[in-house]
Amino acid sequence: MEKTDMIYGTRAVIEAIHAGKDIDKVMIQSGLTNDLVKELIAVARNNNVPVVFVPAEKLKRVSTKNHQGVICILSAVTYSSADNLIYKAYQEGREPFFLILDRITDVRNFGAIVRTAECAGLDGIIIAEKGNAPITSDAMKTSAGALNHLPICREKDMKKTLQLLHENGIRIVACTEKTEKSIYSLTLTGPIALIMGSEEDGISDAFLKEADELARIPLKGKIGSLNVSVAAGVAIYEVLRQHGN
Repeated sequence: MEKTDMIYGTRAVIEAIHAGKDIDKVMIQSGLTNDLVKELIAVARNNNVPVVFVPAEKLKRVSTKNHQGVICILSAVTYSSADNLIYKAYQEGREPFFLILDRITDVRNFGAIVRTAECAGLDGIIIAEKGNAPITSDAMKTSAGALNHLPICREKDMKKTLQLLHENGIRIVACTEKTEKSIYSLTLTGPIALIMGSEEDGISDAFLKEADELARIPLKGKIGSLNVSVAAGVAIYEVLRQHGN
């Protein structure tokens, strides 16, 4: 991660939030309870900036600078609203096509997925406020610049966001190994959102419950799963194929 991706120190981070900087998250050393840190937490929450509490050792691994127990990770993008992107797609006469990423933590996987999604012309990628790879200059590089063009929606309440998709006629398809139904047996036309899950344990149960369909990518070899960025590419282009693109 480049130095320009981070801001150090409690007061400096408070000022960055007030200045409207695009922030991925604020990391605060566990156990810090002074008045300035309390002010930072309040300002962050009032501005919908994610705050995570981590051990001192974690902060040392991130940076050896004098950070006073507070490091702010800047975002390489300006986040969009899922609601606005849905409206924009329909307004332009297109059927919305989104990708939902559930806890994709590897920056290289995230960047590769963004690159594929942008090439395929998706309307945007939706992620939760916490639990995903930081969208920093490293992510920008691995996406080959695609993050400059593809909107990213960072949503605080994912259940509410999934309901929003349903309310706007967008069918949600979860790509998971927890089904025998092949993705090639499904009709994937119309407004759609694909969910791709964590590299470690796939899609969470909370997301699976909200999905309209579960689909798996057939595997013929001995390895039990595809890399998530490869799986995303397969699923995205099956949707495009069925749309005649």
